[in-house]
Amino acid sequence: MPPDFIKLSAVASDIKQDMRYAGADNFTGAAAPGYDHPVCWLKLKAAIAMSRVAGAAAEQGLRPIVWDCYRPKQATAAFLRWAADAANVAAKDIHFPRLAKSRLFADGYISRKSTHSTGYAIDLGLLGEDGAPLDFGGGFDLFDSRSATASAEVSAEARANRAKLVALMAARGFVNNPREWWHFSLPHGADVLYDAPIER
Repeated sequence: MPPDFIKLSAVASDIKQDMRYAGADNFTGAAAPGYDHPVCWLKLKAAIAMSRVAGAAAEQGLRPIVWDCYRPKQATAAFLRWAADAANVAAKDIHFPRLAKSRLFADGYISRKSTHSTGYAIDLGLLGEDGAPLDFGGGFDLFDSRSATASAEVSAEARANRAKLVALMAARGFVNNPREWWHFSLPHGADVLYDAPIER
């Protein structure tokens, strides 16, 4: 792995990991290149900040669950190829039911460069005391206006849970992407995008 990267589990073993791009449960319907193992790697600064998020969440009876962390550039390139393949719409009902696939790139849901490749971005939700996911008004990687963090299209409960997640992350320095309630990044200066495959 690149310099200054660390496995999230090394500093925050209580965070659940469900690394979606290491398998087929994602918007492409296949494992992404570079995701050789379902392991969350982050820059050390981001991983330590996430350990603090986990501690604060535990005080509220909550547990973070992460879906994506460091992402090799080769995976982003594969997503762009997928976006250009009009015939591949196998995951439409789950991930973009109200949007034409041709709009995913134009509307900013898929980009040429990903902050995930810096090691400072993370996608996550929260589990309750019973271990079940909180209601966020839509799942991870739902490419839809309902996924905007401040969307009025979701229930009051979902809005409250989104606000809870944003508050937990913002207090430890993370900034939310207002288009995606699950996406956060830690300000880090100049972007260096890495392409090393994910190790065990």
